[in-house]
Amino acid sequence: MYSEQKRIVMENYSILLVEDNPDDQLLAVRALKRANKDNQVIVVEDGQQALNFLYGKDRNEPSREIERLGVIILDLKLPKVDGLEVLKKVRSSPATNWLPVIMVTSSDEPGEVLEAYRLGANSYINKPVDFREFSKQMSLLAEYWLQVNKVPQYTKKGRPE
Repeated sequence: MYSEQKRIVMENYSILLVEDNPDDQLLAVRALKRANKDNQVIVVEDGQQALNFLYGKDRNEPSREIERLGVIILDLKLPKVDGLEVLKKVRSSPATNWLPVIMVTSSDEPGEVLEAYRLGANSYINKPVDFREFSKQMSLLAEYWLQVNKVPQYTKKGRPE
């Protein structure tokens, strides 16, 4: 019974995919939907769009959309606002600092890996060049972060408990 209830709750969570490469967007969305077809995948193409989605255009009030987020998949190299800046904002806001943030990038620079973890990334994954391997990684990522991992529930007061 408990596993049924947990699955129902997890099906309601959305995934925020912040990715500027259209090919990677398509592959990631397909793999994420294949792993769990009930989760909505929200795609934004740059760091500014991600911040607007999370906090609104004025960045003062968190969006109501964050109540349904289960994980943020964040590219490192983004136009307008890079992934590390988005991560800083996510971790500095009480409304979002609890959200799992997975860095998915083609960068393998040791300094960037260290900085992502220093800023609070939950995981850092290198995008494989092989499309099948990339798809497999996205499926595994979705399985773990949306089916195995437990995230806080929002209360009626609009904050996690």
